[in-house]
Amino acid sequence: MKIVIFGGTSEGRELSCELAKAGAEVVVSVASDYGVEEQGSAEGITVECGPKEEAEIRTMIADADAVIDATHPYAVIVTDNIRKAAEAEGVERLRLLRDESRISIDDSGKESDEDSLHGTAGICFAEDAEDAARMAARMGGRVLLTTGSKDLGIYGRLLDPEQLYPRVLPLISSIEACEAAGIPHRNIIAVQGPFSEELNKAVIREYEIDVMITKDSGAAGGFPEKINAAKDCQIPVIVIARPEEEGLSFDEILAVCRERMK
Repeated sequence: MKIVIFGGTSEGRELSCELAKAGAEVVVSVASDYGVEEQGSAEGITVECGPKEEAEIRTMIADADAVIDATHPYAVIVTDNIRKAAEAEGVERLRLLRDESRISIDDSGKESDEDSLHGTAGICFAEDAEDAARMAARMGGRVLLTTGSKDLGIYGRLLDPEQLYPRVLPLISSIEACEAAGIPHRNIIAVQGPFSEELNKAVIREYEIDVMITKDSGAAGGFPEKINAAKDCQIPVIVIARPEEEGLSFDEILAVCRERMK
């Protein structure tokens, strides 16, 4: 059985290894050299590098038995292209959902999901990067961006670049995106995550951050650690809401694939 996984996430990497161990021929598609580095090498897994449009995806999956979309929850354009390509080629598509975040948000330690975070003091939700930037502009002060490098141009346009502190991957492309947004080099925090709660608090305090902008990247992306660090440092958090989607859990997809392989 040949399975093509569009990955770049930790759960996608784990799934590729489990399926290869089960005897599947696995091809993993990642967008960058960083993704190749993180994926590593394993028997039974072939890695292809580079962003792909719908036509390229169709070519790649034409002889596959199944396609698994294990891309980031916010990669909506890529997910849509994978869906269209799979439908056009008549290949079964499975969407791997990242577990919803569960975070402690009060002094009792009670855990809450995203829905209950709405209306919680210190946490507000934005529709997208532009909405988040406008919220931060109203709040004022120094902004810690933990949303990656993709939308830095929006933040640089709507906020004072001197007040922006983006935490990005230590890649040339990330630094170039910061430069293009007009962000001073002294403000760039180029380091690979996810990060512990203590490290998040250290960054907030060292750079005297007034507000954090983040995405609900789940436990795999260190979301609870960011929220709890901000709470401890008593700064507000703007969360870009996760797009709604349907799919299966890690265990469910693994079970489906194993059943197909019998």
